[in-house]
Amino acid sequence: MTNSAPSARPRAGQAKPRIVISEEDHARLMRLADSLYDNAPDLAEALIGELERATVRPGAKVPKDTAQMGSAVEYATGDGQTRRVILVYPGEAEISAGKVSILTPIGTALIGLSPGQSIAWTARDGREHRLTVNAVEQDAAS
Repeated sequence: MTNSAPSARPRAGQAKPRIVISEEDHARLMRLADSLYDNAPDLAEALIGELERATVRPGAKVPKDTAQMGSAVEYATGDGQTRRVILVYPGEAEISAGKVSILTPIGTALIGLSPGQSIAWTARDGREHRLTVNAVEQDAAS
């Protein structure tokens, strides 16, 4: 029996939205994913899956309303709740402050999205969720 990676995988018949990631974030996140392969291959594969489908652009060419590392992202859940989180690297995560690691299923789902885009994702407990991005604010983690 194999473990399925928690991911931002779409349900059958649902295409994933197009995402844009800066060259800097892409390179750093690929190094992070590569470093996880020995101890957490499911996390590595989930993150690499998102990075491989992304359009990678120089930082100045990434639209300002695109979720990048350090961005604050406001999103609506499938049940209508609104949440705001800051997308951070694992060592900076602090749930009580709303700082969510890129290595969580929600973090991996949010990277590269823009307002109006929706994505289905699978939580660590196996439950399917859907979110829609409402707003993105850059450099919220600083």
